[in-house]
Amino acid sequence: MRVADFFCGAGGFSEGFRQKGFDVVFALDNWEPAVKTHDLNHPDCKCVQMDILNLDTPAKIDAVVPDVDIIIGSPPCVAFSGSNKAGKADKSLGIKLIEAYLRIVAWKSKGTLKYWILENVPNSGNYIKEKYSWRELGLPGKGPDLEVRQRNILNAALYGAPQKRKRFVCGDYPVPIETNPTTRDWVTMAKVMNALTNPLCNKKPAKITDPLYGFSIPSSQLTDHFYDSHVEEYEWSRAKRLKEDHGFMGKMDFPERLDRAARTVMATMSASTRESMIFAAKKDGKDAGFRLPTIREIATFMSFPINYQFEGGNEGTKYKLVGNAVCCKLSAALAAAIAKRERIPLSECVAFPSRKPSVNLNGMKRIAKSPKPKRPDARFSVHIPYLKIKGFRVELTNKGFEFGNSKFKWTAILHHGSGKDAKKATLTERDVESMLSKEPGFKRFKKLVETEFKNVRVTSAQLQESYVLNDASKNLTPDGALMLMKSLVDKAYPESKFGETFIENTRASKGISRSQIPLRVLAGMYACTIFVHRLS
Repeated sequence: MRVADFFCGAGGFSEGFRQKGFDVVFALDNWEPAVKTHDLNHPDCKCVQMDILNLDTPAKIDAVVPDVDIIIGSPPCVAFSGSNKAGKADKSLGIKLIEAYLRIVAWKSKGTLKYWILENVPNSGNYIKEKYSWRELGLPGKGPDLEVRQRNILNAALYGAPQKRKRFVCGDYPVPIETNPTTRDWVTMAKVMNALTNPLCNKKPAKITDPLYGFSIPSSQLTDHFYDSHVEEYEWSRAKRLKEDHGFMGKMDFPERLDRAARTVMATMSASTRESMIFAAKKDGKDAGFRLPTIREIATFMSFPINYQFEGGNEGTKYKLVGNAVCCKLSAALAAAIAKRERIPLSECVAFPSRKPSVNLNGMKRIAKSPKPKRPDARFSVHIPYLKIKGFRVELTNKGFEFGNSKFKWTAILHHGSGKDAKKATLTERDVESMLSKEPGFKRFKKLVETEFKNVRVTSAQLQESYVLNDASKNLTPDGALMLMKSLVDKAYPESKFGETFIENTRASKGISRSQIPLRVLAGMYACTIFVHRLS
């Protein structure tokens, strides 16, 4: 059966169908590295670089797109992703691209088309209707409604990919059978990384065996793996904090646990965000800090064969190609389900002659990076590190006011909860002291705080400058101030003794309605309040 792949990207969707013996004859994408990558791995397929929005009439569609039995496509998911502006990004272009794809599907349904599939992030399902009329899709004359007969959330790990990647899959197709139905059956990152071997090792094995498909290639032919992917401390330390001590989200592993399938591979290569995928690094058997996954590792997490090549001039481009792709194993499962319904014998065609990309990252040395300066009006809003108890936390922030005339204002805020139900309060030094004053050890704590911050001579503007320039050599930084507050709380009220101690909230009218507040959090509020009051 003949297949056309729209928004083909690196070709993950095409690859799954190719592996099961289908004839991928046409592909389309608007990004040059994607088209070159598809051409490199699917040389018998005609891949066109163009904007799908230009195919806005039947004449234009027929001039470019051949008649096929199956249409597959994965429109860009950035607009629908929950990680893009917390899911509130403008979705108008994303919807246009989906409707452009559905226009082609509807028109081609009048010919030989039997099946069609659309893959995207789960949230996109909220913007795809049950059916579309001829007029809604901008087609002339009359035609049957395009019905979206299947709507499923499919997890690639259930089909043999070493990644817990959930995707919304809709269209007209048979639902595939799960090949790895329980977490015990899932392929782990450890299996992948053991097979590919340590990218930092000096001695390489003679051959590398694909952990998913079983064929072997000489290690000299394994591209985009044996290179330096280490992460600077200022990057991984920020990622560690966001994973382990986020203000209102749950705890994540740092570094990644290898005894499980990978989290969703992102399209953007990052080492300092909550979504960053970071591994412990080893070199010659010794700890070597932390590193990002190599392109070959994430490609295998996406279930590409180890001899699949990515045509990009740098690591970031290759990362985007891989992260935006459809998992090959999920695609292959969809292809197998169609073959079963059509009673077509399956062929298993995985290994193919290796083709070389124009750029192979092997041997690349990473250039040491340092933090970049931020904008002069950069916002800061961070809680005292590792001092979050029962939803309570204390935040130091410069938000909530307008910058101007070089006047900067910093505020201490007591938070409780998250989302729409979150509460916050700004308490005065006297408010907090009145609640803590009867507690044993408060006089000692008060003296510790006053002594410590008496020696901290920094203005509001200097604190902002040190934050913007990422420079702690001259002045205290906001993060440094928060760490100092945490050390004072730990010294006076250690967690081992006061971790479960709560104080009556006598200032409920100030915004926090809970009757009790954790002692250690309230002590942090006192230290933070004293600090911002001492800023000139």
